[in-house]
Amino acid sequence: MERKQTKSISIGKVKIGGGAPIAVQSMTKTDTRDAEATINQIQELEEAGCEIIRVAVPDEKAARKLKKIKERVSIPLIADIHFNYKLALLAIDSGVDGLRLNPGTLGEKWKIAEVVKRALQQSIPIRIGINAGSLEKDLLKKYRHPTPEALVESALRNIRLLESFDFNLIKVSLKASDVVTTINAYRVIAGQTDYPLHLGITEAGSLINGIIKSAIGIGILLSEGIGDTIRVSLTAHPIEEVRVGQGILQALKLRIFRPEIISCPTCGRCAINLENIVKELENRISGCKKNLTVAIMGCAVNGPGEAREADIGIAGGKRSGILFKKGKPQEKVAVANLLNRLIEEINRY
Repeated sequence: MERKQTKSISIGKVKIGGGAPIAVQSMTKTDTRDAEATINQIQELEEAGCEIIRVAVPDEKAARKLKKIKERVSIPLIADIHFNYKLALLAIDSGVDGLRLNPGTLGEKWKIAEVVKRALQQSIPIRIGINAGSLEKDLLKKYRHPTPEALVESALRNIRLLESFDFNLIKVSLKASDVVTTINAYRVIAGQTDYPLHLGITEAGSLINGIIKSAIGIGILLSEGIGDTIRVSLTAHPIEEVRVGQGILQALKLRIFRPEIISCPTCGRCAINLENIVKELENRISGCKKNLTVAIMGCAVNGPGEAREADIGIAGGKRSGILFKKGKPQEKVAVANLLNRLIEEINRY
């Protein structure tokens, strides 16, 4: 798929837009005023592969913890600011790598000008975060609902506002909890600006429902070449957000994070506990970043042929199974040793 070419900006050490790899973001769910808890969660997310992290900054106490947090983490840190322009100034002075704000909520134009001036001095990008739940009152009156057109008009209005201060280190998001609204809003804005776009379905819901909505919404847009960063919003631990985001990118072959595991859904012919084997394999190779496809099949008769495109795999039977490569059987292995034998081959690959 051909990606839409957008302007290139840098959030800390991470390049965004301009053809750079699509980055996976998340947001901490700790109280930012508790610096140690926030640092610990960010470090967990770094280990899981999160590439950019955002933290909520609800008040001055939280803003004053940003410097300590920034000093202890390796990935770029974005401060999420609403309403109080002074918090944005404190965040910039604390060394954050980016801001997420809706300029229209900061108040008078001179307050926005102060933030933009300081951000420009420090080369700090600003994400204009348009959310269906916080649209300007005049746009809600005009469109009656948070329609895609309302989201786009709000985004363009705020883009023009920042540009009026000669500021163009901009990233844009237009999020709604409704998947169709979000998709249509991004399709329109992608044709009207070349600033990099951050994708997500806001308030997507619990783990399963949130994964479904995010995979559809983000996946459709990415498949159309739209998007430069993504965040999967889940009512779950943020590590799950990172894993799902990576999975969406890998499913579309936009990036590779780990071996691709394919497994059959099982049927009455399956004679082994395939579900447990798959879970154990995922746990044991969680740190592996090799680009290969691994198959776990439940039928020694049909399994290798059904997974012939896999680089390596196993297919189980009642007492023994087979190890195969590219659909061709290599050796017979006792069921108790099938998984260990597969992992040996993965490590050798």
